Amino acid sequence: MKMTRRQFLGTSAAAVAVAACGGDDAPADAAFAGRNCAANGTTTTISANHGHTITVSSSDIASNADKTYTLDGGAGHTHMVTVTAANFATLNSNSNGSVMVTSTSGNGHTHSVTIICA
Repeated sequence: MKMTRRQFLGTSAAAVAVAACGGDDAPADAAFAGRNCAANGTTTTISANHGHTITVSSSDIASNADKTYTLDGGAGHTHMVTVTAANFATLNSNSNGSVMVTSTSGNGHTHSVTIICA
């Protein structure tokens, strides 16, 4: 049976699309490989940051208890952010990944704070 040009192109495009879908999780998993909050502490990112700082230590993570931090720094105003015991449990788990929490409002806005195992 002969294949038309249209059939050939459709089959080829489908094969390329299927091949492109494989392995999506590997880069994300690789990004967290070797990270360990208990041993290395954390790094943090603050969305729309304009001078705020936060430090989440290994001992904070090991405590597995709610803790409220002050986002201060050179911004001229402060925010509060609470990291829950459940958030710390996630950071302590075998995934050693990340959690995101939202700050209180300060000066008319909030920030998303992402805590990532180092």
